[in-house]
Amino acid sequence: MRTTTLALLIAALLFGGMTLFSFGFAAVLFAVIGPDQARLAIRGAFPHYYLWVIATAVVASALALATSTMAAWLLIAIALSTVYARQILMHQINAATDAGNKARFKALHGVSVVIQLFQIGLSGWALALLGG
Repeated sequence: MRTTTLALLIAALLFGGMTLFSFGFAAVLFAVIGPDQARLAIRGAFPHYYLWVIATAVVASALALATSTMAAWLLIAIALSTVYARQILMHQINAATDAGNKARFKALHGVSVVIQLFQIGLSGWALALLGG
């Protein structure tokens, strides 16, 4: 299998996984197990999800170098921004939740949503570069 094909497939996995997690996972959890349990499940899933995004983006980036330097940089930007989200932002969000500071939680959660949407857009752009 060609490096370009592998890069495209792994970038597609990243795009699809991030999209499903963002728009499907939480909605299903809230509908099936209720808000209190869903919050706990999502909080427990995020560290693993972020590691998956980092690893997948790094592998896709390394493979993309052979085809598109721009796509590789976009994927590295996803990995680096996910390191920030996992190592700093997630802990700040959890601390705000634990302290009952709803205003801070909403603000920080908003930042995390913007980052995630931006990352999905970057992964789509990388896919277009790799598949074009």
